[in-house]
Amino acid sequence: MSGGGTETPVGCETAVGGGNKKRDSLGTAGTAHLIIKDLGEIHSRLLDHRPVIQGETRYFIKEFEEKRGLREMRVLENLKNMVHETNEHTLPKCRETMQDNLSQVLQRLQAANDSVCRLQQREQERKKIHNDHLIASEKQHVLQWEDFMKKQPSKRAEVDEEHRKAVEKLKEQYAEMEKDLAKFSVF
Repeated sequence: MSGGGTETPVGCETAVGGGNKKRDSLGTAGTAHLIIKDLGEIHSRLLDHRPVIQGETRYFIKEFEEKRGLREMRVLENLKNMVHETNEHTLPKCRETMQDNLSQVLQRLQAANDSVCRLQQREQERKKIHNDHLIASEKQHVLQWEDFMKKQPSKRAEVDEEHRKAVEKLKEQYAEMEKDLAKFSVF
């Protein structure tokens, strides 16, 4: 073995400089076989960690799977209990509450719908009356305008006639004044 330190003697060997006697033979074939076997065990224990790691790995996987399985079982059991509780207690309560309140809600919705329909009818009637009033008012304005336009030529003729008479009267008046002036200018 090379580890940089002192080596310990294995089997029948003695350390160098430790004594005068040196054994030449290792013994019988059976002893050599046992020594090799012991060396193999020592080597596997010191350097070969595969069996230990495999054992630890199997143990870890077993523990992990058991804990995971137990955890999943607890989660599934909790889910099962929740579903059972929901099916047995919560859903019937919800159904009862919905059935009790649903009829009230439907009645309220029907009443609100009836009110909205009445308001729409009133609004439509109001719009119709307003539109009818606007149409009648527009027709009346058109008739008044046509009547006004029909009267315009006769009124224009009257105004023109009055204007012509006023102009003639003024001409006569200026003619008289001119005569009167002509009388006075002779003096």
